[in-house]
Amino acid sequence: MRDDQILVVEDDLRIQELLQYNLQKEGFSVLPAASAEKALQILEQTTPQLVLLDLMLPGMDGLTFCRRLKGSPQWRQIPIIMLTARREEADMVAGLELGADDYLPKPFSVRVLLARIRAVLRRAAEEPAPQEDGLIQIREITVNRERHAVTVNGKPVVLTPMEFRVLAILVSKPGKVFTRAEIADAVHHEENVVTDRAVDVQIAAVRRKLGVAGRYIETVRGVGYRFKV
Repeated sequence: MRDDQILVVEDDLRIQELLQYNLQKEGFSVLPAASAEKALQILEQTTPQLVLLDLMLPGMDGLTFCRRLKGSPQWRQIPIIMLTARREEADMVAGLELGADDYLPKPFSVRVLLARIRAVLRRAAEEPAPQEDGLIQIREITVNRERHAVTVNGKPVVLTPMEFRVLAILVSKPGKVFTRAEIADAVHHEENVVTDRAVDVQIAAVRRKLGVAGRYIETVRGVGYRFKV
């Protein structure tokens, strides 16, 4: 049996029961909540390993709840997978910008959802933390944030300051989808405005300079980019 607790925030009883049945079948412990307010009460008592979050909720909506969690030092590290209606693309992007780790449109496949949950939990457990010297090592890529240096298989890769910041944010959370707006916010310098198009150009340049390792930077159509794991 697993020790992982999953907080399921879903007001549709049929979907909540479906999720609870399948998650428990896989050995997860399920904490059901029909509203964000109830979920906050649960969080005061225990810290789950992951939150499944419906965006259309009575009372406090899913985006507000996501903002509360990611703005809290106590809860910000809990991964969130959003469950969204297909027509809610703007809300999906907003949720990712608030810090949600993944999303799944409704109706969804239970098998796909379980795979996403395992992947997010695995990333959370294995997420590379910067070492004392500012190093992030992932696959054959090493990023030294103190020296603004990058190597691939030990060979130096020359990046511009903006290209370096693009790569640094992607490798900081492998597998997480970063929207173009998030990347733009992370790489802007002083008064310079970074547009979505500029982000795309920087991504293309980083891929090219990384050579074969550039394939790890994956495009998530209509949303942004992630470092593939």
